[in-house]
Amino acid sequence: MNHRPLLLALAVGAAALTLAACQKEPTPADAPAATSAKPGETADQFIARVNAEYKAMYPEMTSAQWLSSTYINEDSERVAAKANERWLTVLNGWITQAGTYDGQPMSEDTKRQIHLLKLMTSMPAPRDPAKLSELTRIASRMEGAYGSGKYCTDAANPQSCRQLGDLEQVLASSRDYDKQLDAWQGWHATTKPMRADYQRFVGLVNEGAKEMGFADAGQMWRSGYDMPPEQIGPETDRLWEQVKPMYEQLHCYARNKLDTTYGKDKAETEGGLIAAHLLGNMWQQDWSNLWDQLEPYPGAGSLDITAALEKQYQANLSGALAKAGSGANVEALYTAQREAELRTAKQMTERAQDFYVSLGMPALPKSYWDKTQFIKPLDRDVVCHASAWDMNMDGDVRTKMCIKPTEENFTTIYHELGHIYYDLAYNPLPPLFQGGANDGFHEAIGDTIVLAMTPQYLNSIGLVDKPQESREATINAQMRMALSGVSFLPFGLMIDRWRWGVFDGSITPDHYNQAWWELKAKYQGVAPASARGEEFFDPGAKYHVPGNTPYTRYFLARILQFQFYKGLCDASGYKGPLHQCSFYGNKEAGQKFWAMLSKGASQPWQATLREITGGDKLDAGPMIEYFTPVNEWLKQQNQGQMCGWKAPGATAAAKPAAAAPAAR
Repeated sequence: MNHRPLLLALAVGAAALTLAACQKEPTPADAPAATSAKPGETADQFIARVNAEYKAMYPEMTSAQWLSSTYINEDSERVAAKANERWLTVLNGWITQAGTYDGQPMSEDTKRQIHLLKLMTSMPAPRDPAKLSELTRIASRMEGAYGSGKYCTDAANPQSCRQLGDLEQVLASSRDYDKQLDAWQGWHATTKPMRADYQRFVGLVNEGAKEMGFADAGQMWRSGYDMPPEQIGPETDRLWEQVKPMYEQLHCYARNKLDTTYGKDKAETEGGLIAAHLLGNMWQQDWSNLWDQLEPYPGAGSLDITAALEKQYQANLSGALAKAGSGANVEALYTAQREAELRTAKQMTERAQDFYVSLGMPALPKSYWDKTQFIKPLDRDVVCHASAWDMNMDGDVRTKMCIKPTEENFTTIYHELGHIYYDLAYNPLPPLFQGGANDGFHEAIGDTIVLAMTPQYLNSIGLVDKPQESREATINAQMRMALSGVSFLPFGLMIDRWRWGVFDGSITPDHYNQAWWELKAKYQGVAPASARGEEFFDPGAKYHVPGNTPYTRYFLARILQFQFYKGLCDASGYKGPLHQCSFYGNKEAGQKFWAMLSKGASQPWQATLREITGGDKLDAGPMIEYFTPVNEWLKQQNQGQMCGWKAPGATAAAKPAAAAPAAR
């Protein structure tokens, strides 16, 4: 997740204040006087001034949000809320001033920057100061509640309390149906108190969006794609129809395996929907943790990255314990453990940096290593959700994670550094152009690199043994990728389908949960094991809902990453099956990639896409090409099975799987 372009995903633009002990809290009236309109100012001069003021106040904005995410308490929540209030007041002033230039002469760059200015926040605030203040308080409160959420089996015993990371681990590693269900239900129960806040939040951001000229906040979100907002729904539907058959094959295979493990009566609900708590992930968006059940050919081409990383951690721990000495006390032993955890996290990050540097990109600045949150602190609550931060538009970049030595965390680091390198590439541009060509681009950069982390690459960096070259090994490798990449696709769509409905009023508050599960059934083919009435607020169990982060970007990123990947493979001169390509160390591919990143948001995304792929349309073709081997294998495995599912209220029935060509 990239913190920078959201500019208040939860109000990511959070202006921040280092308050002296007796300093009064800032109010909208304290907003910098420099934001006032200037008599006789042309549109071009106005945008130049906005860029200068924006860059000057930006470090304060991001510092407040960083503190509220890495030191969760009432003080940091208050500072972030007031910072958001201050920032949104300034932004509203700029947007109002921008409207006075409608129809006046201006450069094309200025025209584009005025449009981008109106879309700088995913949290449009009402102009009324009291409502603006209320909105920022709700936003900070919801993110704080998510970050500090705990499920306690015994309210009187703090030792019985578990946070999200602990509960996720149960879903990932336990195969006890009841324990998994308890962990899943426990986390989802933590979000009940958020429901009223979210309902009020929706009303306030809709009011802000309407004051900016949009029908609602959803239409505002859909206006950032260099095309009419009403085209985004049909365009993403078109892409979904391209990839849906591939997802259905994976769903069919996974469901049959889960039936074997748990029994059909437990693994499925009516209509062939998979029980939500059995897919190894709290939101069913990534099925990688089911590898022990879904591995096509046990042991073939084994790439146990987690085991390799754990071995690295154990070596670091042995070194730290040896340094502590045989007579070390408990405190010294504990310090050694933390030292080993931090060293391992940094080594994993250094390895990810190496890929980008091999392409000709710069090494990360020293400040990155000094200021990044690599592991979870023990003395305070933090938001562990991985994110990348550009703190000042001038090289102070950081990531925030709670890294553990696992394959999932390892690839997440590569993803987050994609955001960081995008930030560094477009930092020379005017601030209003410092963003992704569209928000999907930002999410796709690091994932493009992840695709190039082939078995051959992992072997070349000494992480895994020399990979086997066989059909079985290929299918296993592809399945590992599909369990994260293909499984995600419908989830990437349904969150914003829900929110668009909430924003436009077609999903009313008394049907929040019902609509959520109807969409999950329609797109993902999953359902809860037991009824989830309106006393629950299950959408709030996913960070991006209380964090107010638009989610269509992640679906688009899944499509774009394969288009970028194919373009870079072509640039590197690679010939062969697409899934075997790695451009690690290829400066030609790196130069093309960096040139694209350097354009930021300075031109329509279609032009930027053309520079790396040769075409200007979104296309799932490269993704389908990449997964051809495993998709054909899945069709063979599913022959004779009733694939598909029937969502509640739907009329489409499950259908027999089509026969596949014989394996070659």
